[in-house]
Amino acid sequence: MLKNYLIKFSFYFFTFFFLSSSFLIGSIFYLSNYPWVDFSNLEYYNPGKPSIVLDDEGKELMRFAIDKREVVTINEMPKHLIDAFISAEDHNFFNHGGISFKGILRSTLINLYNRKIVQGASTITQQLVKLIFYDSKKSFKRKIKEQFLALILEKQFTKYQIMERYLNHICFGYGIYGVEAASQRFWGKSVRDISVDEAATLAAIVKNPQYYCPLRDTNATEKRRNVVLYSMNKLGYINNDQYSNTKNNQLIIQLPDKNENLCLKETLRNFLESIVGKKQLYTDGYVIQTTINSNAQKEGQQIFSRHCARQQKILKCEIDGGLIALETDSGNIKAIVGGAENFSYFNRALNAKRQMGSIFKPVIYAAAIEKGISFAHTDIDEETIFAYENHQYAPKNFNHKFEGEMTLAYALSKSNNIVAVKTLLNVGSEKVTELAKKFGIENISNKYPSLALGCIDTTLIQASAMFNVFANNGKYVKPVMVLWIKDQLGKKIWKEQFVKREAIDSRTSSKVAKVLSASMERLKKIVPEKWIQSDSIGKTGTTNDARTCWFVGSTKKITTAVYIGSDDNGALGNEVYATRTALPIWLEFNNKIEVKKESFNYDPRLTTIYIHEKTGQIVTENDENAFPILV
Repeated sequence: MLKNYLIKFSFYFFTFFFLSSSFLIGSIFYLSNYPWVDFSNLEYYNPGKPSIVLDDEGKELMRFAIDKREVVTINEMPKHLIDAFISAEDHNFFNHGGISFKGILRSTLINLYNRKIVQGASTITQQLVKLIFYDSKKSFKRKIKEQFLALILEKQFTKYQIMERYLNHICFGYGIYGVEAASQRFWGKSVRDISVDEAATLAAIVKNPQYYCPLRDTNATEKRRNVVLYSMNKLGYINNDQYSNTKNNQLIIQLPDKNENLCLKETLRNFLESIVGKKQLYTDGYVIQTTINSNAQKEGQQIFSRHCARQQKILKCEIDGGLIALETDSGNIKAIVGGAENFSYFNRALNAKRQMGSIFKPVIYAAAIEKGISFAHTDIDEETIFAYENHQYAPKNFNHKFEGEMTLAYALSKSNNIVAVKTLLNVGSEKVTELAKKFGIENISNKYPSLALGCIDTTLIQASAMFNVFANNGKYVKPVMVLWIKDQLGKKIWKEQFVKREAIDSRTSSKVAKVLSASMERLKKIVPEKWIQSDSIGKTGTTNDARTCWFVGSTKKITTAVYIGSDDNGALGNEVYATRTALPIWLEFNNKIEVKKESFNYDPRLTTIYIHEKTGQIVTENDENAFPILV
């Protein structure tokens, strides 16, 4: 044990000694022979060309541009701003020659141990070099170049000149560059007038702008700010009283323009930066074609926000959720609402995972149809204890009642739990799981009877793509939001790779859709809101204790999914139903975007018959218990 430790220590020590010696010798040779570097571009501000995002009609939806930057001289900046950045980024800024050998020793040992660059030793001078000449990709080669140029930079500029240029160039995330632009954006005032805790906030952000930017999460920024304040106190820049008073200040920033959909913008930013680069998105003038319809997006956000506010008053608890609408045949996303507030940076439509509940049941019945079981098949709705792997499972229906014999068609339309579990066990959970994967629901670990009740997690976008299969003749299409990206010269540098595949036979999808259509006809009688004119299919879903209320529905052109719930996944209360929470949002949204009345096209090889909803016997259309199915 001791021998291995000594071998490791010797290896790291001599490696560091070799690298340090090589660096010192190389630096002397480099500086004595390297032509004087031109840093004149530090004197000028070049915002580049903004990237323009287009909606589905070719109109500008939004743009990504660097915030208007005003250069502030070092003499105009408050001293506590400089103190904050020194405390946060470079304690020995005024004492080193551009690089920190102590930092190099520490980071070299850590990087050698991990056999990759995991920690830097960047001084403020090195960070300025990186801002101007290099990207943020970590490598040993780039690090050595950065150190050489930092030494040269220190020869050409004074410490205060370096600090001034650094503070006017540093990124604060979301296209905000320079301390003046950041101060104006966050507090609506000049950096000349900021307080100590505001200065510490700016210094806190630069450690990781995309994470610590207060536009994303003020709690994370506040915690990091307090670390900076602690460092300022330890270094003697603020006294104990100042530290005690400022660390308890709540971080308050001015809210974004409510007309700006920052949730959608943040979603697009994350996606686009992964393709073109973080800085390039704001400076290189790309043109991005999206699938978003501006009117549908606006209506979706307003309708969703209004209904959430109304439900919060009724339920007396914090609720949120999302809405997503996509074209049935292409999967093109027309609207995506990530929350009740359009300036939320967490997109619930993409990232919030919720239990599926009864919206999963159509997949179970599709598996039954593919196995050759008819919707006219009957089963018994009764109190049942299901045994599996030395466990027992005794589900209840939502209304805690049992109705006896019923057809599978009636069971699906009523969202019956007992018959759904029996159907799952009849088909086999493995078959249902395999089919669900074809519907885009990949990560299913539940193979137990509770799978029939949708006890699996999903996102709203997955739920919409899953249900869309029944409106799209059995075809699964991957939801798409960006079609292509062009550079300044009009060259297409990226385009979406579309995914379209058969999930189920078109006859199976038509049979399930017909039952879901009949279910919608019955919902018309119990929901007071104005109903849409087009034919539609849909499914409600309410999970245990009403933690999540779903409605997923399709017309011929559009599939729209909605969920309502609290972010902490708490119970919404008794007597809370999807028909009163999620469905009204779906109805109002579709009424707004519906252009003309359209009918579904079922598989022409099938014929409509009417069966008794309980016994499965063929009856006439006018029978009070008639239920239409396709055969």
